[in-house]
Amino acid sequence: MLNRFLGLFLLLVSLPLMVVIALLVWIFSGWPIFFCQKRVGFRGKIFNIIKFRTMRRDAELLKKAYRQLNEADGPVFKIRNDPRLTRVGKFLFHSGLDEMPQFINMIKGEMVLVGPRPLPVEEERKIGKKYMKREEVRPGIVSPWILSGYHKMKFEDWMESDLGYVKNKSLWGDFKIVLRSCGLMGKLLIRELGHIFQ
Repeated sequence: MLNRFLGLFLLLVSLPLMVVIALLVWIFSGWPIFFCQKRVGFRGKIFNIIKFRTMRRDAELLKKAYRQLNEADGPVFKIRNDPRLTRVGKFLFHSGLDEMPQFINMIKGEMVLVGPRPLPVEEERKIGKKYMKREEVRPGIVSPWILSGYHKMKFEDWMESDLGYVKNKSLWGDFKIVLRSCGLMGKLLIRELGHIFQ
C-alpha cells in the first residue's frame, strides 16, 4: 500500500513535467505518446510496462534489421545510440525521463521504485532458472544495474547484480540507490541539454 501511495505522490509531483514531455513527443513524433510492452514481473506475472515513446512507430519491425548493432550479450537487445530513436526520444532515453510513466505501474502495484528491471517476455524466457530468483521481488524503475554502467555490463554480471540485490534487499540499501540515481540522472540531464545547446 505504501508503494502505491509513493507512486501516486511521484506522479502528482512530476505531472507538469510529464505533460510537457507528452506534448513534445506528440508535436515531434506524433501518436502514440506512450509505449507499452509486456514484461515479466513479481512471481512471473506478466504486465504492461509504460514509457514515453522514444522510437519510431515501426521500431519493433526494424529490430531484426538492426540486430547486428546489438551491444548486449545474452538474450537482450540494447543499442545505446539506437538508430530507431526519434530526436526527442534520444534525449528522453539518454536522460531516463522516458521511464517516468512507470509511476502508474507503481500505483497499480506492478512495480516499485527500486528493484530489478523487468525483462520483456521473450527475453525472460531465455534466461536460466538460476536467474528467475529476480522474480521474488517486484521489479523496479531504478536498479543497481543502471548505476553500474548498464550498457557496458555483461548480461551475466547484470543478472548476478540483480541476484545480489534480491539477497541483500533493505530499505537503507534502496534509499542509497535512489540517492545515487538522482545524482546520475542530474548528470545525464546536464549532458543531454549540453548536446542540444551546442
